[in-house]
Amino acid sequence: MFRGSPQHSGVYEGDGPTTFTKVKWKFHTAGMVIGSPVVVHAVVYVGSTDGNLYAIDSESGKLQWKFAVKSRIPSTPAVAGGVVYFPAYDGNFYAVDASDGKLKWKFKTGGERRFAAKHLHGVQPVAETMPDPFDSYLSSPAVLSGTVYFGSGDGNVYALNAESGALNWKFQTGDIVHASPAIADGTVFIGSWDSFFYAIDAKTGQEKWRFKTGEDPDIHNQVGIQSSAAVADGMVFFGCRDSHLYALDARTGEKKWAYSANGSWVVGSPAVKNGKVYFPTSDSSTLFAADAKSGQIVHSLGFHGWYLYSSPAIAGNMLYLGSTQGNLVAVDLANLTRVWSFETDGSKERGRNFTNADGTPKSEALYHGNFYDDMVTGVGRVMSLGAIISSPVVVDKTVYVGSADGNLYALI
Repeated sequence: MFRGSPQHSGVYEGDGPTTFTKVKWKFHTAGMVIGSPVVVHAVVYVGSTDGNLYAIDSESGKLQWKFAVKSRIPSTPAVAGGVVYFPAYDGNFYAVDASDGKLKWKFKTGGERRFAAKHLHGVQPVAETMPDPFDSYLSSPAVLSGTVYFGSGDGNVYALNAESGALNWKFQTGDIVHASPAIADGTVFIGSWDSFFYAIDAKTGQEKWRFKTGEDPDIHNQVGIQSSAAVADGMVFFGCRDSHLYALDARTGEKKWAYSANGSWVVGSPAVKNGKVYFPTSDSSTLFAADAKSGQIVHSLGFHGWYLYSSPAIAGNMLYLGSTQGNLVAVDLANLTRVWSFETDGSKERGRNFTNADGTPKSEALYHGNFYDDMVTGVGRVMSLGAIISSPVVVDKTVYVGSADGNLYALI
């Protein structure tokens, strides 16, 4: 499932490649690969905005089957008990057989939509309600003890019977829920665009506590939780578009510390290992390593001004992270230094048109004006560079990562 486990620690078993040798294979879809892949029993499962969920042989990169929903799938599937679970933008949550892609059941939510507000991000027209083009993902499900949990654009968090699709419970929040649930010690941890982070009893759906993050009633830029939580050592960590990474007591919701990113969103989900929490920022384009107990920053690594939406994956002594530049960067955990990087096909083909000599983005070429349509077009230009907002997965010394150029890459 997303981030490798119900706790969403972002840590994978075994080691990852310390040097880049080659592209083992790439699998092309007709859309963008925004969600992350999962690898189970030598099969890679991944969705695409072309409306298909794909099952791909992890050794050869050959298609085993695909399941068509004719709707975007910008989420990461979960695989449990021989079943693949995922939501799509058509407002359905699907369960398909992992071996052949046959539908087992589907559940209809109240419908998907993006976060929307007037004067969004300060662009014009001021009085128009605008869907947020940076609301990139759908909630990725987590499966535990026969129950599948996920959030929805209808504002609910759902718990379904994994076998039948029957509703166990739903929990209503005040707005879009596109963060992904983390589960630990009988509690579901998830944030909403209503500015609250929730702890919900996994069995009953009753609220245990909630934590208030920032608001932005004018331009709605510094508000909303897209980041999924990571739970480790009695703490829960999550990022927010109010430009903070929060660390809370998992049992009580008490704030232990918060790191201010000075206006930069924290959209990527944190990874936690050996007493350190690793998290990326968007506008300030930096990967941070902080002491998990105190919040003190230990190391940091800049990404040349390119937004970071991807979530870090840790395997052994290596960390892997994608950027909107269309690069996957492999980092030594000891001091957050670059070890190797990989450039997507989209970045190779179009990156030069939008990149300065020092590696920073040509912002004026990407975003031309202060009208809503200009912002949407600018996001499209960034995606055309083969941006990696998918989060990498590391299995058997292979890094699997999706790209907006339509490819799923297997790197060794």
